[in-house]
Amino acid sequence: MTDLRIAFSPCPNDTFVFHALVHGQVPGAPPFDVTYADVDVTNTAALDGRFDLVKVSYAALPWLLDQYELLPCGGALGRGCGPLVLVRDGSDISDLSGLTVAVPGERTTAYLLMRLWSAARPPAAIEVVPFDKIMPGVAAGTWDAGLVIHEARFTYPTYGLTALADLGEWWEGDTGLPIPLGAILARRGAVDPAAATAWVRESVRQAWDAPGNTREYVMAHAQEMNPDVAAAHIKLYVNDFTTNLGDEGYAAVNALLTRAANEGLTPPTPRLTRLP
Repeated sequence: MTDLRIAFSPCPNDTFVFHALVHGQVPGAPPFDVTYADVDVTNTAALDGRFDLVKVSYAALPWLLDQYELLPCGGALGRGCGPLVLVRDGSDISDLSGLTVAVPGERTTAYLLMRLWSAARPPAAIEVVPFDKIMPGVAAGTWDAGLVIHEARFTYPTYGLTALADLGEWWEGDTGLPIPLGAILARRGAVDPAAATAWVRESVRQAWDAPGNTREYVMAHAQEMNPDVAAAHIKLYVNDFTTNLGDEGYAAVNALLTRAANEGLTPPTPRLTRLP
């Protein structure tokens, strides 16, 4: 059997979730050829159908659902885990109008949320920057503000930065719904969604049952991250929605994509319905 091709980020939440699956520890699952890539890369790399299972931003779904089906598990969705808009400490910046903002990708959920939040007073320019370069660049004055994701929630004060906005907090207050960040997609015709759902859920179960088994793998890909930060990252982004989006999760995804389409920011997307 040819290995299935899977792509996800080297971030602790993804390596934690997929540890058992990619190490052949999930009964009945095939072997996998793994690509590690940040979500801003997979959002566009998935367009050519090169992956069978892939982690992408929910904001990228309008360009991908003709080839892929959304799985109801394995992704990142929750509360208190949204992207942040950061500025230098002591700045008198109150909104983004006229500013240059560094963002981690044009099809990330973070950038889509920032566009929705700042629609009345948008920035003058954006620059797409690898997410690990954003905080040092804002601190150095390269950009007026930066949009950050991942473990930056825990480390930005050490760069002398202040949160101008917590976009997850804004989204939750505006909609009452959790924030949909990263999704797991299965390529149509290549992977049975029901089987893939069972594999991913079993991989998550094993990680929760024996988190110590994942530690070496997680830290090997954590880009010199402090172990305490990696643990906090996993605790924040791996939650009940990771095993099942449920009605609330699907409502959040549909709300984001409907609003984005209504604002002309993404192509229209058919309403997503719940898988088992």
